[in-house]
Amino acid sequence: MQFNTREYEWSDTSVVVAGRMVTGMRGVSYTSSQEKEALYGKGNKPHSIQRGNKSYAGSIRLLQSELEALEKAAGGDILDAQFNVVVSYGNPSKGDSISTDLLKGCEVTEVPKGLNQNDKFMEIELPVVMLDVIRDYK
Repeated sequence: MQFNTREYEWSDTSVVVAGRMVTGMRGVSYTSSQEKEALYGKGNKPHSIQRGNKSYAGSIRLLQSELEALEKAAGGDILDAQFNVVVSYGNPSKGDSISTDLLKGCEVTEVPKGLNQNDKFMEIELPVVMLDVIRDYK
């Protein structure tokens, strides 16, 4: 049996935001977390781990022109929009199987902008919160 040890590259990643392929995407990251706490009783060691709420957050890094397109699609203010993000990893022409994650119900929490002397473009990182991350989405 032979294993494919090839890692995904940025060029093998596709990101769709609000149903639109974003070609000016510069990065995407997301995290799933759950509150956990050790439950203590008799003795000095925990008896179990208790679980609380799950939460999901991340960021979308894109070019200014992409932000403007998303704001226009949102009716003027991206802070008022809720959208899904689909992230697909893999390139079938290189023998990869496609792995897809759905970031469900994303909302942007702030829109920072800035440029520095000699910048050739504006890159904007939008922090997002979401309702769920569905891994290996079909």
